[in-house]
Amino acid sequence: MRRRGFFALTGLVGLALAGCGGANGNRGSLGFANRLRIPPVLDPRPGADGVKRFPLLMRPGQAEFLPGRPARTWGINGDYLGPTLRVRRGDKVAMAVTNLLPEASTLHWHGMRLPAAMDGGPHQLIASGGTWNPAWTVDQPAATTWYHPHPHGETSEHVYRGLAGMFIVDDEHSAELPHTYGVDDVPLIVQDKVFDEDGQLEEAFAGTFGLLGDQVLVNGTHDPFFEVTTTRVRFRILNGSNAHVFTVGFADDRRFQVIASDAGLLRAPATVDRVRISPGERFEVVVEFRPGEQVVLRGFAGDSAVEKGDYDLLKFVAAQQLAASPELPRTLAGRSPVEPGERVRKFRLGGSNINGNEMDLARIDEVVAAGAREVWELDNITYEHNFHIHEVAFRVLTVDGEEPPEHLRGPKDTVFVPGGAKVRLAVEFGPHTDPKVPYMYHCHILKHEDKGMMGQFVIVPPGTEDQTPRTLQLTGEGHHHHGG
Repeated sequence: MRRRGFFALTGLVGLALAGCGGANGNRGSLGFANRLRIPPVLDPRPGADGVKRFPLLMRPGQAEFLPGRPARTWGINGDYLGPTLRVRRGDKVAMAVTNLLPEASTLHWHGMRLPAAMDGGPHQLIASGGTWNPAWTVDQPAATTWYHPHPHGETSEHVYRGLAGMFIVDDEHSAELPHTYGVDDVPLIVQDKVFDEDGQLEEAFAGTFGLLGDQVLVNGTHDPFFEVTTTRVRFRILNGSNAHVFTVGFADDRRFQVIASDAGLLRAPATVDRVRISPGERFEVVVEFRPGEQVVLRGFAGDSAVEKGDYDLLKFVAAQQLAASPELPRTLAGRSPVEPGERVRKFRLGGSNINGNEMDLARIDEVVAAGAREVWELDNITYEHNFHIHEVAFRVLTVDGEEPPEHLRGPKDTVFVPGGAKVRLAVEFGPHTDPKVPYMYHCHILKHEDKGMMGQFVIVPPGTEDQTPRTLQLTGEGHHHHGG
């Protein structure tokens, strides 16, 4: 069978690779020869009007993941991935997202609390050659968010080719924790890949879950190591994969502290030896190191079809002398837990549908009052999924009737839903109202999202829910296509 790179796709190749890719992992196969790339920070000074401006250029590129075999990629302000955007609560920000790709795309601010028209979902398409200029005021606690494309039906390909980056929000409490970027505050964007014999990214999106790769990149680095220079390091771990779930821990089974989940800090550090992270989820962890030691961060095989095999992710090499880090606070500046409201909404997760419906860009599935607190019940009647809600923060109340572990009780926006499981969420909605522009909720296993496992909701002024239309006009204000 002739194998092709991602600019020449075939379903047969996908079927052949999706079943075997990722089945056995890569444990023991790495030499940890490459220094971990740390994405550059983009944190511009405010202009005279007090606005921070972020120029972002989506473009084709070329990256050498495997020695001597450059691969065709997409990137943002570079060949693969994008810069780490950094803001503080209260900042006024303005993005200029220019699309030099050969097709339309979007850029979604995953985890940001912002107006729907600025969200970057499938309704905010940017034409090839066009520029999109969203602007908003950052108003949320410190958190590790991220950004990635969201074109309906094509998100898998666009993310896989390299369009993603971290988006860090700081606040007045950020300095209480390790915060020197790239030294003791380190981003880790974990993604699995399939490479062909020429080193090209293989787009093997067939099968139940789409792509499950047999190789892993961290921050776009294959076979990576990181030199530790402090006794404690804060790692912001993002699963940026299409489908793969990683149960992350250390080869020596050391324990470490989870200090934050998707939407911000926990109330207190939670000590663990494993953290399961599904696509789109983020956890911040603090790890202690001893001078001169070496240890491997690993993704351990789990009990689901999307976490098979053991994966060596990254080797930590501690210097012979380490700068002393402050003790981790016993209590953190995490927000009060999201309390459940009286309204309960139920969502049945099928193979590629929610409540029996596949995605329709013109249909509004739910109408929510601004500032509402509700309970969302997720009933997964099939194989593994996960669930992301745009704009909100939520708390996981129960998984199959049981309270989740401590590290899953913090503020989140994405949650893993095992096959056959029921998950209850306490969901808090923001103040931004717009009856004509929706937010999304969907499975963040990207093939499922692309096939239609997604719904839409609008946030409206309280008391206007029953008067809100349930259909959208897909031309004009509700569905911008930003041209050049």
